[in-house]
Amino acid sequence: MLGTPPTVAPRPVRSARRSRFTAASADRHLLYQLSVQSVDTEAAFLDRVHRRVVGRRAVSLREDFCGTALLCAEWVRKRPERRATGVDLDPSVLAWGREHNLAPLGDRADRVTLVQADVRAPHRGVHDVIVAFNYSYWIFRTRDELRDYFAGVRRALAPRGLFFCDAYGGTDAMDALQESRRIRGGFTYVWEQARFNPIDHDVLNHIHFEFADGSRMDRAFTYAWRFWTLPELQELLREAGFREVTVYWDRAEREGEESYRPTTRAANQPGWLAYLVAQR
Repeated sequence: MLGTPPTVAPRPVRSARRSRFTAASADRHLLYQLSVQSVDTEAAFLDRVHRRVVGRRAVSLREDFCGTALLCAEWVRKRPERRATGVDLDPSVLAWGREHNLAPLGDRADRVTLVQADVRAPHRGVHDVIVAFNYSYWIFRTRDELRDYFAGVRRALAPRGLFFCDAYGGTDAMDALQESRRIRGGFTYVWEQARFNPIDHDVLNHIHFEFADGSRMDRAFTYAWRFWTLPELQELLREAGFREVTVYWDRAEREGEESYRPTTRAANQPGWLAYLVAQR
């Protein structure tokens, strides 16, 4: 479960429960979902791009590093023919997702399969769409490791299938900083960029939560990554065998809106978020 840097234009946030959150009573996974994820927007984006590129609706989704599988749940909830597979190493987070995100789906939960495994391990079946969102794949620190992961993704895609991943950057992205964003429902999301090493692009980031009663949940989530750039990612995807790689950049003109479109040139910003879409 990873976080969206607030230096990047934030995704829309769902309304939180009206009860007051405190550090003692709040569930960190729920706080993350409320402050970081916008799976309805992401599912619509996946569907729109797949229809435009491939010419039909995507049916099967694999969510790598799925965490609580919120995107898997949203994917099958929207259309009855859809299937989803979520892959994650952490059994406790998968269990949380089954209870809080899949169980409320009722019979629709039967169309979601959660797998406790390394995303690099071979998995049965092929998929129209595979995603690795919230910079989860940045856990791979060498070109060989990341290329091997991308190659495994390609093998698991259906003919002309699409792989989606995201990346962030900008002039502030390589600085130590701490930024806050108020979330509806009575708490504050805090993104901390604790360390950046320009020699090897080693980064250490934390997510904290602050509450109206003055309490604070420190380091609710911590991420030790390699900071990957868009040119590196495009090169590695092509080296892994993808025939086409496209960067989708936010072209929205109004603050608070999003409009990701294929882009080859863009002005740098203090913080930006982009998607890469690779076709098998």
